[in-house]
Amino acid sequence: MKFPVLLLLLPFAFLNAEDVAVRGLEKPVEILRDKWGVPHIYAQTARDLFFAQGFITARDRLFQLDLWRRQNSGHLAEAVGAEALGRDRIARLVRYRGDWATEWAAYSPDARDIATAFTGGINAYIDWLNGKWPAEFRAAGFGPGKWQPEDVAARVAGLLMTRNLTREVQRAQDITRFGLDAVRKYLPVDAPGKIEIPRGLDLNGITTALLADYNAAIGSIRLKPAGGVQLVAAQLERPGNMQGSNNWVVSGARSETGKPLLASDPHRPINLPSLRKTVHLVGPGWNVIGAGEPALPGIALGHNEDIGFGFTIVGIDQVDLYVEKTNPANPEEYLHKGAWRKMEVLHEEIAVRGEAKPRRVALRYTLHGPVIAEDLGRQRVHALKWVGAEPGGAGYLGALRLSRARNWTEFEQAAAMYKVPSENLVYADRAGNIGWIASGQAPLRKGWNGLLPVPGDTGEYEWSGYLPGSENPRSFNPASGAIGTANHNILPAGYPHMLGYEFAPPFRFDRVNEMLQAQPWFTLSRFGEMQHDALSHPARLFQQIVRQWQPAQGELNALESSVLSRFKSWDAVLAASSSDALVYELWTGKLHAFLFGPRLGSRVDLGTVLATLGDKPDWRAVRKAFQAAVRELERDFGTDPTRWQWGKVHTVRFTHPLDDKRLHRGPFPRSGDGNTVLATGGASFRQNIGASYRQILDLADWDRSVATNVPGESGDPASPFYDNLLPYWLSGRYHPLPYTRTAVEAATVERTRLTPTN
Repeated sequence: MKFPVLLLLLPFAFLNAEDVAVRGLEKPVEILRDKWGVPHIYAQTARDLFFAQGFITARDRLFQLDLWRRQNSGHLAEAVGAEALGRDRIARLVRYRGDWATEWAAYSPDARDIATAFTGGINAYIDWLNGKWPAEFRAAGFGPGKWQPEDVAARVAGLLMTRNLTREVQRAQDITRFGLDAVRKYLPVDAPGKIEIPRGLDLNGITTALLADYNAAIGSIRLKPAGGVQLVAAQLERPGNMQGSNNWVVSGARSETGKPLLASDPHRPINLPSLRKTVHLVGPGWNVIGAGEPALPGIALGHNEDIGFGFTIVGIDQVDLYVEKTNPANPEEYLHKGAWRKMEVLHEEIAVRGEAKPRRVALRYTLHGPVIAEDLGRQRVHALKWVGAEPGGAGYLGALRLSRARNWTEFEQAAAMYKVPSENLVYADRAGNIGWIASGQAPLRKGWNGLLPVPGDTGEYEWSGYLPGSENPRSFNPASGAIGTANHNILPAGYPHMLGYEFAPPFRFDRVNEMLQAQPWFTLSRFGEMQHDALSHPARLFQQIVRQWQPAQGELNALESSVLSRFKSWDAVLAASSSDALVYELWTGKLHAFLFGPRLGSRVDLGTVLATLGDKPDWRAVRKAFQAAVRELERDFGTDPTRWQWGKVHTVRFTHPLDDKRLHRGPFPRSGDGNTVLATGGASFRQNIGASYRQILDLADWDRSVATNVPGESGDPASPFYDNLLPYWLSGRYHPLPYTRTAVEAATVERTRLTPTN
């Protein structure tokens, strides 16, 4: 697939335009784009405000929007071919199937009106193009489709953020391979969770192969040359290495301004275009600025006139896999409490690119939820039960209520309605208050814990409702004057409810907490330094262990001895230029296999490695892993350790869904890893997850707030805002987030006036 050279030469669509006539508006709307690419939308009605957000987002990100709609609504095969059929099946299986009036009301009283206006704006832009599709579509060989309001409430995006299902299946597979005792010891969950095999569950056949379509549905997509497609399945994390986010807030007593400061950097896959879109929305009832997913109206984090907020994933277990026994005489019947029940079966047609007739698929449901995988040989199917099936279960749409809260009481009320994904919401207001709420709908499981798939036939493993949102953990104006979260175990001592037993390791939180305790007060610039901190807590722990190692005479050669000596005095900062950082990563990466064997070692997390060595150091394994790491470094970089640099192997590359090298950016060297506050994790030392969007909010003066969104606000490769923020992100810089009209006007480089037309 050759990408047209014309694409790179096209002028930026509205750079000099003042008026654009658009069908569907009620009154004129003004859009001021600042020098960093952020659109500030000023509308006279709320309907026009979200219509304009849809229009300007489509102008910036139409190809990304269309792929999102297709992937989330089950219409991808229509554009890319039969490879996407399994993915489309999952997307259709998990779509909302209840009463839509109840669904919309769960987000906010005006959610349907907002979604209708937003999708109407996207469709208006498609109509305005009049068939002159952006070059990405011409290269891919398909055009954009029209949106329905219900598309913004699609559920697939929420599946990605509720990863307990993949962990349940992986844990079942681990028990089959290594035994229950080994899994309990070496692949533990957070206390007080205990891994127990549910009564009546046969683990045979429960393998990650069951999740092929599911992982494809929550994965990414690459459009290959000559019309081919590659569906990149979501990868299972090594236990304990859950990638997430950081946020923290300090009160005015601990800031230079006397008002709170709030930092948030949600971590998701690193994509091009960016996963997030920054926008400022000003209209009746609205004056909010921040970022959200481009395909959703409003913002997911940011601030209004009175409050600011950010989030990290909290880790509530919101999903279970039910193993249903099917009738040998009729595979569409399943057993429940001693009686055969009929599955609900829906037959749908899926259009497939290159095929004259649509494919007919059957969507099956048990009382627990959609059947995502079948094992007819064992006469069973596997059904997904999750919070996303409930009204209000679409990811991030609950922010329509959150972003209009004016004080802590209203924020608590909005958070109680926020269901998916489960979030650590940090809060600050102009009155000087700070707070935190672990939001998200938590299922109640009586007598079991959801760590493994469960039998669906006995009725013993059923949810018994949901925890009221008002009972989720929270904190308001703590005496410390600071709150931070980093996907760690947030359950307070003595908290009576089970929210989950799978949280991120405490390494990032420990470092955030250490920095918050290290000084009495903070500045905005110090918060920026903290967001880019690359000091590794586990590296320091490993150093403490290694300093006890005294190799025997002649056990190490001269190079190895020199490398070890330097390592023991290293500052534990994973700088891209650091040789010790590279030694650390290779050394600890090889320790798993030497300590536990290659099969089990591939599943053990770094925390377990450090705990094992801390309890009883295995110096033979330490030495063998160290020498293997040094040999690899000698082979790849030579015998001069100054040439061993972490950033030479630890890189990030921004890849566009169209596989054309002119659209990609990178690779670039990166500091940090998945366990540092500058979270730059990923497989094979390549960063593929991290903070594509960062914000630091100054409650003393909103105009002093800053942000960055990598690589830019536009997905149009011809736009000056396609990758203009990449240098900011790579160098740890931010751009202002102007909020007052005066500040916005001073930063404006483009004015667009949308005017209604009949």
